[in-house]
Amino acid sequence: MIHSKKLVDITTEAGNLIVGLFADKAAGQASVIEAALGVKLSDVADSKYGEVTIISTLKKLESPLLYVVGLGKSEEFDLEKFRNVIGKISKKVKNNGTLLLETFGDDLPTLGKLAAEANGLATFQTGILKTEGKKQDSVAFTIAADADLDEAIKKGSILAEATNRARALVNLPGNYLTPTALADEVAKFAKEFDLECRIIDKPEMEEMKMGGLLGVNRGSTEVPKMIVVKYQGTDTFENVTALVGKGLTFDTGGYTLKPRTAMNGMQGDMGGAASAIGAFEAAVRLKLPVNLLLIVPSTDNMVSADAIKPGDVITMMGKKTVEVTNTDAEGRLILADALALANEYGASRIINLATLIGAIIVALGSDITGAFTNDEEFMTQLEAASFETHEQLWQMPLHPRDAKALRNSVSADLNNAPLGKPGAIMAAAFLKEFVGDTPWIHLDIAGTSESKAAHDLGPKGGTGVMVRTIAKYLEG
Repeated sequence: MIHSKKLVDITTEAGNLIVGLFADKAAGQASVIEAALGVKLSDVADSKYGEVTIISTLKKLESPLLYVVGLGKSEEFDLEKFRNVIGKISKKVKNNGTLLLETFGDDLPTLGKLAAEANGLATFQTGILKTEGKKQDSVAFTIAADADLDEAIKKGSILAEATNRARALVNLPGNYLTPTALADEVAKFAKEFDLECRIIDKPEMEEMKMGGLLGVNRGSTEVPKMIVVKYQGTDTFENVTALVGKGLTFDTGGYTLKPRTAMNGMQGDMGGAASAIGAFEAAVRLKLPVNLLLIVPSTDNMVSADAIKPGDVITMMGKKTVEVTNTDAEGRLILADALALANEYGASRIINLATLIGAIIVALGSDITGAFTNDEEFMTQLEAASFETHEQLWQMPLHPRDAKALRNSVSADLNNAPLGKPGAIMAAAFLKEFVGDTPWIHLDIAGTSESKAAHDLGPKGGTGVMVRTIAKYLEG
């Protein structure tokens, strides 16, 4: 729970005070605290960046505790450091906290938005299905500044909540988040905001010849879903951005079966769908003046007597045929149908997100998202947004020879996973076959959709990566 307060009297504020301490300068509000306590903060607290010193006020102030946050040298302090340090203090504060924003910097609207965002991200809780153990109580967090910050705080809170929605979806196990449950979740949101929603079921998929999604689904007892939601933020539905997310609710690898260690955590293989849903939700709740399509192909990838086999040939939406040489390269198959559908809806540009292939982790690790494109200007715009959110991207190459490598099948137009070729690039090149001339960016979040450990801005588990970056891009 977070809100703002204007013109706070520090001497009578009841909440625990949170004050920033630079190594080379002091804020005016700090002098009021120092006068009341009869001590200089720099003498009793560490100004090193990220250090938190907790001081009892000994009833010299109404606030029982003072949290002094070290900010380091002012010239080295930036917005990302601010975001992270607010996340850190948000986890530490017990009971109520009042953040004295002016002790952290001068751009109060920007700092207010980021403080609300960081607080919401840092205090997100996992383990919603646990029956033992006490959940952390919510802490009232007040942002105090001599400025009207209500809109800034609302915006930061929406971005955090949309990111946390994506995180929560990624963390759900596959027996809870089935394709049907995912479709119901999206439909519920669409109904709440009076959005046009279309859930394409299996009979209609067969009519539309969505061979990729139907093929991957063949081994499952769960019915597949193609989820489509429309948001119109301008007078006419034109200049439309499609957000396409891979909704693979569990991936065994099919007959190209994953080993046990690789199968653990595969309920998170719908991280692309989660981030697309989160970014879409952020745009809707922020009432951005843009037009969007959310498209999510959803199934699981299981093994049965009817499951797709290596060597099978399927016909995709758009009539291209594909030899499935690797049933564990299923994400590109379901996404291909979704990309074709985005073009059928008249998308002006497409961003697709997917936990597509582990090879991107080998290339970039777990902190950087791999990005592929057929339009450099589009990529430049998205990269600019990522600089502000500090969600790192790295553009990967696509060349005509990659398309040639996909055409080595003797029985079909395309091979879904040519042997001996760079995996992440081949996956992106395959998707590119289904976007035509539409400007397109593929974000491979296989390494960044989940965190292996807790961090300043959240717990272990789903990260909701790219939700804030896409929202920032859409905002312009």
